[in-house]
Amino acid sequence: MNKTEEPKNNFTQVLTPRQIVAELDKYIIGQDEAKRSVAIALRNRWRRQQVPKELRDEIAPKNIIMIGPTGVGKTEIARRLARLADSPFLKIEATKFTEVGYIGRDVESMVRDLTELAVNMAKKEEHEKVKAKAHEIAEERLMDILLPKKPEEPRHEAEDQEKERVLEVVKSDKQPASSTREKLRRMLIRGKLDERYVELEVTNSNVPMVEIFSGAGMEEMEFNVKEIFGSILPPRKKKRRVKVPEAMEILVQEESQRLIDMDKVVERAIRITEQNGIIFLDELDKVAGSEKSYGPDVSREGVQRDLLPIVEGSTVTTKYGMVRTDHILFIAAGAFNVSKPSDLLPELQGRFPIRVELKSLSTQDFVLILTEPQNALIRQYMALLATEGIELEFDESAIEEIANMASKANERMENIGARRLHTIMEKLVDEISFDAPDIAPKTVLITKDYVTEKLDEILEDKDLSRYIL
Repeated sequence: MNKTEEPKNNFTQVLTPRQIVAELDKYIIGQDEAKRSVAIALRNRWRRQQVPKELRDEIAPKNIIMIGPTGVGKTEIARRLARLADSPFLKIEATKFTEVGYIGRDVESMVRDLTELAVNMAKKEEHEKVKAKAHEIAEERLMDILLPKKPEEPRHEAEDQEKERVLEVVKSDKQPASSTREKLRRMLIRGKLDERYVELEVTNSNVPMVEIFSGAGMEEMEFNVKEIFGSILPPRKKKRRVKVPEAMEILVQEESQRLIDMDKVVERAIRITEQNGIIFLDELDKVAGSEKSYGPDVSREGVQRDLLPIVEGSTVTTKYGMVRTDHILFIAAGAFNVSKPSDLLPELQGRFPIRVELKSLSTQDFVLILTEPQNALIRQYMALLATEGIELEFDESAIEEIANMASKANERMENIGARRLHTIMEKLVDEISFDAPDIAPKTVLITKDYVTEKLDEILEDKDLSRYIL
């Protein structure tokens, strides 16, 4: 059975669905059903690679629709999933697209953007592979700049015969230059030349600014025009005076570009786009209209019709070649508070067989979000203020009060989920953040009374809270 075409370090080769959920639990509180569904979908991609080739192409990805209010973790689940899979991941809003014939983005542009991301990923991987070799070549080039070779004088036949006779003398003459070069190399490696300036000739790859004003579906023209100008105009070179470490970086970058096989990079990028790509299509509910509408909403159904062939599986032309979308995983999300998933075109509904409803966050969820994840909000603020010498400490009752106030604010105003915690925390530490450079070093204890004092008045004043929280 052929098990190629997958990166050796791909997480899905070692993580089971249970382990994927455990990884997601480190960053996302609750939403167990959604985590379970995406874990199975991700594992199924690896399983598909293990089946016989004739059956492999027949297994379609199980696309997912996440239904739930804003700020409950839909985007975060998809983003963390892509990092686990080491896959090209693109998040895009469905509202950016319009039906062909209207001003706006063409739906095929998301596949082009995903391919561009994959090319950058593949290029970065290749860059790491050639880094050591590039560093060696760059070091030699830098040594040539620091210790230029003497220009060779024109030689005559008689002189060549004479030099052959005194070969030993020639060798002994070259020895001091070689030892000087090695001595200089040791100084370079030890960092003793870091303050020295060198003059480099670098290529200026600026392409003239060309703006294309066109309708949907013409985004590719901009890239083509830039490529044409780039190939017609000769590369402009300019001299720069930089310190040795910066010169080394520039030379390593140049040599890496020369060593990388771009054909191989593009081939790999297209493969990982087609087999591992994930597109997170947010705000799908905004293009789902239940009734016939006029004016600005006229192209909603048209966007769905244009999305359909991409999700079903079609071939999209990109500047790197043809990319098939048959096995790209689509994760759609939306609040669906006005429209319903059943308002989507029946054909499009059929292409999203897995539907997961995400729950609104409770006060207890907010407490966990503030404290439990690896990137918990309280840890972020503590780390930020520690850079100024302020040691921030939170009382347990203060954390519960922050969660309680966030929950109240969501009930009274728009429910923006966990994003409300960001606005409340920012207001809470506003004064400390401003005064930090002047009062450091200092330990500041945030208590329940402190939280009440800072936020209670704002929360009580409905007009004020609408603007501040």
